Amino acid sequence: MAKILEKLNSSIAAGVVLALIVLLAFNLKMLGMQIYWAGFFVFLHVVSGITWIGLLYYFNLVQIPTMPKIPAELKPAIGKFIAPEALFWFRWAALSTVVTGLIVFSLYTKAAPTMLIYLGMTLGLIMAFNVWFIIWPNQKKALGMVPVDDAAKAKAARTAMLTSRINTVLSLPMLYCMVFQRFV
Repeated sequence: MAKILEKLNSSIAAGVVLALIVLLAFNLKMLGMQIYWAGFFVFLHVVSGITWIGLLYYFNLVQIPTMPKIPAELKPAIGKFIAPEALFWFRWAALSTVVTGLIVFSLYTKAAPTMLIYLGMTLGLIMAFNVWFIIWPNQKKALGMVPVDDAAKAKAARTAMLTSRINTVLSLPMLYCMVFQRFV
């Protein structure tokens, strides 16, 4: 078991295999039915959303507040290795969340979704727009992936941080809408 857990790819593969076993064990009779596919895409939507919002909270609760405390000689490691990798998963999880969410919505349109789902979707779309068109372009400048002078780098870092905070603010009502809509 330790051999499987030592590598991230094999750990994820083990999780996928276990999920498929559960899926087949409990849903075999529903294969090909719309409810099966809706449930499958809800699962993908939730996993994508956890990744996206988890990274959003990591940036806002851990990385941003900790950066001023990190000695100057250690900061390049964050900017060169950790932040770019986290931002890769952050933006692709945002896209995956939106795509799977739209698929789920299309499969549930017969269920007459409430206004809460529309509000949650709108907030999520605003957040995804912010990720791809404001945060990511500014982070590329702030991290030195796009050459700019120090003043532009500082401005880009601040813009990315403030937009990330906007997403943090929007995430709470968005999550509330997405969860609570199932109960109305």
